Amino acid sequence: MSHDLLVRLILLLPLTGAVLLGVLPLFMPALRKRESLIGTIGTSMVVIPFAITVYLFASYGGDPVTVNYFTWMQAGDLTLDFAYRIDELSLIMTLIVTGVGGVIHLYSTGYMHGDSGYWRFFAYLNLFIFAMLNLVLANNLAVLFLGWEGVGLCSYLLIGYWYTDLENSAAANKAFIVNRIGDFAFLMAMFLIFSELGSLSFDVLLSDAASVLSTDTINYIVLLLFIGATGKSAQIPLFVWLPDAMAGPTPVSALIHAATMVTSGLYLLARMSPIVLETEIVMAIIAITGALTAIMAATIAITQNDIKKVLAYSTVSQLGYMFMAAGVGAFFVAIFHVLTHAFFKACLFLGSGSVIHSMEHVEHDLEHEGEDVSDFDPQDMRTMGNLQKYMPSTGWTYFIATLAISGIPLLAGFFSKDEILFKAFEYGYDGNTYAWFVWVVGIVTAALTAFYMTRSYYLTFMGEERWPMADKIHPHESSWRMTVPLWILAAGSVLTGFLGLPAVIAHGEWNWIHHYLGADYGGPVAEASVAGHVSLPIEWALIGLSSVIAVGVFFYARNVYLSQGIAFDESLKARFGGLYELWENKYRWDDFYNNVVVEALINQISRDGLAPFDSKIVDGAVNGIASATQESSSLLRRIQTGVVQNYALALVFGVVLVIGLMLFGG
Repeated sequence: MSHDLLVRLILLLPLTGAVLLGVLPLFMPALRKRESLIGTIGTSMVVIPFAITVYLFASYGGDPVTVNYFTWMQAGDLTLDFAYRIDELSLIMTLIVTGVGGVIHLYSTGYMHGDSGYWRFFAYLNLFIFAMLNLVLANNLAVLFLGWEGVGLCSYLLIGYWYTDLENSAAANKAFIVNRIGDFAFLMAMFLIFSELGSLSFDVLLSDAASVLSTDTINYIVLLLFIGATGKSAQIPLFVWLPDAMAGPTPVSALIHAATMVTSGLYLLARMSPIVLETEIVMAIIAITGALTAIMAATIAITQNDIKKVLAYSTVSQLGYMFMAAGVGAFFVAIFHVLTHAFFKACLFLGSGSVIHSMEHVEHDLEHEGEDVSDFDPQDMRTMGNLQKYMPSTGWTYFIATLAISGIPLLAGFFSKDEILFKAFEYGYDGNTYAWFVWVVGIVTAALTAFYMTRSYYLTFMGEERWPMADKIHPHESSWRMTVPLWILAAGSVLTGFLGLPAVIAHGEWNWIHHYLGADYGGPVAEASVAGHVSLPIEWALIGLSSVIAVGVFFYARNVYLSQGIAFDESLKARFGGLYELWENKYRWDDFYNNVVVEALINQISRDGLAPFDSKIVDGAVNGIASATQESSSLLRRIQTGVVQNYALALVFGVVLVIGLMLFGG
């Protein structure tokens, strides 16, 4: 089959699913109850594109393929085509989006069972996948931006899915508004690119920009693109929307946090890597921002008791890791961590959803027994404990993913994290001073990650049972539609790391993802060159250091939480005092935005400035025109007397006036 047809199917099948599931039930209410049919259609519309992408991946010959369907818009020098690009980077990202996305769809068929908006939920999911595929397959910035805005819209719909809860609606609004800030910067970058190059196509942009544009122009372009990336990929200062996105159903959290929306910014930087490498100052900004985001979110995660909030801040932290890699020129490593993170983070989120699903049944059983459940929170780890006994599949898969994200050797997260730390160390070794800071922060963050993730596992699945009436009421394992996806993702959490073995093994010949994506091997992703290479003994020492830290912190956290349980949190709080309180209050970022931005805009600008202008100037002008019209009408209506003689007299005066003007006017 032709590439035109295959790419068309990859894109249009999710869109078709979104239209069918979103429109037909509006006119055929009986379809809304057909969960099996809806789930099958929704999942198939993602799994089939995954199978097609696997075929494209297996048959890819190494040369980029461009598929141009039609001209989107044309005005003056501007010509925008609906064109898509098949190359190593777009294939990897499409496999992640459709593969992990398909697993999440299957999980959702069980998780959303009985929900009144079941059909609407799957319509949104399919539309989200369609938008993300437009983003990663686009051959120009305009189509990419269309997908970029599409995932922003779909995230708004999915985060606020249970819109009758005002907290959920507020979280959806927050995500939408915060992302608009980054999107505006992205749009400005596109305008600047077009004004300087006359094209938004990657074929032109990646081949001509470095030679045609001035250094200052490239700096401005990359900085604007990075600001756009901080919105979608939740970096300082635009990360605040992501933790609140937990308001949506858990499959949404997995989809947004693991495989799709939050990786958009990293994908953009990787796609533009030949240009990003031309900007040393902006690269330093990217790396330092990523490092600060990583350690900030990791410290916050230590203090969280909501199981999904722990994972949310973990996502922010891991995204910081990816930006650290991009900031030291290791873009292929950033994509490698995107790949491994997609599996273990999706597994963790879906595992947390399985736990929440089961704890909600505990809540219902407690209510049935007459127990007061007003303070019971099915997402609070302090009300859990020993769930491994009742939910073995969920527990084991969560444990595997915990080990992976903690960087335990031979699991996926170990290989991608270690490569990021090594690239930061190597870049600093080559004379780039800021990379040393990035490496040190990365080491500390790795230790914190192992600690808070081990804490989440042992508070949830081990220790004593802490919910009321634990001797009588027990949780239960989720259905196969939820546990099978967990095992698939757990397998990926183990195996995907072997796609990027460290360079010290066989001199890097077994680092498949580097050879596949790297520009030095014919791929689309550029890489910073270094003159001073790290010696083999130091490389092995760095691997040993990261291994010892991960394993040591894991066992430390395991021991203290097995022996002391939630009481250890209190000892941590007493030990760190005000610093712990700062972490618990999320560094007061939300307070800052509410007090300085929101309240300032509402009280000072809107209420004190714009409101008087609106009432006195805008409303005054409108009301003044209305009053003038009314007064003039009241005068003019006096002419309409209804007496024929008056009309005849007016006509005579008119004729006399016209004749007078004709005789004496000249």
